Amino acid sequence: MSAATPADVPALAALMEEMGRFYGDTVFEPLARRIAQIEQALFGPRAVADVLLVRNTDEPVGFASYTFLWPAVGVTSSLYLKELYIARSHRGHGLGTLLMSHVAAVAVRHDCTRMEWATGLENRDAQEFYRSLSATVHAGKVSYRLGPAEISTLSGLARRAS
Repeated sequence: MSAATPADVPALAALMEEMGRFYGDTVFEPLARRIAQIEQALFGPRAVADVLLVRNTDEPVGFASYTFLWPAVGVTSSLYLKELYIARSHRGHGLGTLLMSHVAAVAVRHDCTRMEWATGLENRDAQEFYRSLSATVHAGKVSYRLGPAEISTLSGLARRAS
């Protein structure tokens, strides 16, 4: 288990493409563009996430992407797990549990009062996996999402108000 480094970015881009295909994506940005986006998100001047990698010898075969949110309970922080993915060829060997245990250790080191994440309603395997870790479904919130067009429209309100 190790934190991703800039040298891991091409392998991470490949894993993320496999993950995208798993979720039904069929169109991908060119590899060079995806690599640049990952480098910016993880190692740019304003990094927005951290990634832990699980490896088979030297090759990354799974990752967990997470960030910290504030405030959580009171004025504490929480760790938000954005993605957990194990390459299809390496599933069923405990690597997901290993990754989750290391993410939990990060949360402990950062004094987080919560770990939170979401999964698709149709992803029954993930739901069963998370139940096996004693995670419970939190039904107290509704998730919302804006896409690029909606973000642009909404940001236009701020431009007009300025």
